[in-house]
Amino acid sequence: MPELSFTEYSLVFNVMSLCIASMFAGALFFFFSRSQVAKKYRPALLISALVPTIACYHYVRILQSFSGAYTLQGDTYVASGMPFNDAYRYADWLLTVPLLVIELVAVLALSKSLSRSLSTKLSIAAALMIVLGYPGEIASASGGAWLWWGLAMIPFFYIIATLYTGFGDAVARQPENVRSLFGKARGLVLITWSFYPIAYLAPWLGLGGSTGEVALQVGYTIADITAKVGLGLYIYFIALEKTEADAANEPVAVRTNSNGGTNATEARANGGLERV
Repeated sequence: MPELSFTEYSLVFNVMSLCIASMFAGALFFFFSRSQVAKKYRPALLISALVPTIACYHYVRILQSFSGAYTLQGDTYVASGMPFNDAYRYADWLLTVPLLVIELVAVLALSKSLSRSLSTKLSIAAALMIVLGYPGEIASASGGAWLWWGLAMIPFFYIIATLYTGFGDAVARQPENVRSLFGKARGLVLITWSFYPIAYLAPWLGLGGSTGEVALQVGYTIADITAKVGLGLYIYFIALEKTEADAANEPVAVRTNSNGGTNATEARANGGLERV
């Protein structure tokens, strides 16, 4: 581990601490917001809550490991002799990255066959991307790092291509506001996920030492907040829009009362408006 100045160490520590708070707050928000959307969209919000819950735990472990790897000597943080276990990140990504693509599919409430097909293909590709990336992360030679990076990029490009072309006309059939939000959600995935393969190669592109370590840890952490909590917010707003659209399109049933008149009592049912 490279020596860090007090400012560099504090920056990494504080950003990781912010991440823990953000993940915890996001998990609570998404979990308790499920009642605001129709039942068929609640699984997507449940996944949105599960993702930051998993990440919150792992970031606690990452922060503990980072703190233990350094000791303060004067005004400089030096390696304590305890290893920094960055594998916690990959354990987190192995669980959360497949869930991120599944929640994008789940919130659209597509047909069972299309939803199952997309969720299966995307989640397997996401897990494969993480598994292939880890050997390069711990590689001691640039040749190995580049090899595993190249292999991991294959499922990465497959996921991006599927998100933009694999839904057929299912996205086009969505309400206008939902199409806009879904497009922004895909854009967020593309932008945030593109940071990881770039940062992955930073040590082999000349960005090393304390500057490289700080940039890597801070960059990964901010990208995780954006990819997990940020995407979850888009899922929440998409679910709200689809709930309102379903309610507006819900057929109205009018029941004749005993006096020959009609009753128009409004009730909410599964996010739709039912008049009986």
